[in-house]
Amino acid sequence: MLARQRQDEILAQVAAHGAVKVAGLCAALGVSDMTIRRDLKDLEDRGLVERVHGGVTLPRATSKDEPGFYAKSTRALDAKRAIAKTAATLVRPDTCIGISGGTTTHTFASELLDVPGLTVVTNSLPVADIFNDRGRDDQTILLTGGQRTPSMALVGPLTVVTLERLHLDVLFLGTHGVHVNAGLTCPNLLEAQANQAMVAASRRVVVLADHTKWGVTALASTLRLSDVDVLVTDSGLDDSAREILADNVHDLIVAPDAAGSAPDGLEHSVASSAVKEGTDDRA
Repeated sequence: MLARQRQDEILAQVAAHGAVKVAGLCAALGVSDMTIRRDLKDLEDRGLVERVHGGVTLPRATSKDEPGFYAKSTRALDAKRAIAKTAATLVRPDTCIGISGGTTTHTFASELLDVPGLTVVTNSLPVADIFNDRGRDDQTILLTGGQRTPSMALVGPLTVVTLERLHLDVLFLGTHGVHVNAGLTCPNLLEAQANQAMVAASRRVVVLADHTKWGVTALASTLRLSDVDVLVTDSGLDDSAREILADNVHDLIVAPDAAGSAPDGLEHSVASSAVKEGTDDRA
């Protein structure tokens, strides 16, 4: 097999699995460790993979990488639905809530259509559309102004000025990345500023973040983990990440999967880190 053919096969395996080990590639391709390592160096030099201890992964997105709303809406669908259903139980009738831009918050909004007496403040055009399409008289939807981002959120000075005049009971906040040191991050400076204004206007902040957001750092920090009142994630988040989050946010809620339970290992996290599975009745 020629070097280019081997490298094409390596790329195919990395694309399929997200990461592959050197030993597995040697066995699959029937070549030596040294040959595989030369191939991996070549692929890394071309920016097609990122080498890690014992193997390679897909290259990390840059800190300014900002996929559009519809591209993100196809990712981690089961996780987003689980998070949305669990987070919806934190919403009380006759309250004023904020909902930021994002595909997880968009999924969450669809779970609130039957909650009576809601006032919803959002800078997300898709979120506003969900409520407006239902057209219920007992719900009030306030859409901030501003310029539109790739995530279909309205941002800029007009958005910030509007939010500075409002007072929200609870904010449900989406995020591009969650990192133990950087906190919540966003690739768009103006959207990070709008999110900060929503946080400042809110009594409590509930973050909705699926497991794929863990360890991701984008250009601008939005919020420190210690300032997060509740973080709702899905059962795909590994135990070590749960331990870290439970030690840094006030409350961590792991949404059950489609079968109604979390994977093996959650019991240890609950015992050691006060991780909450299911709902929190204090919102």
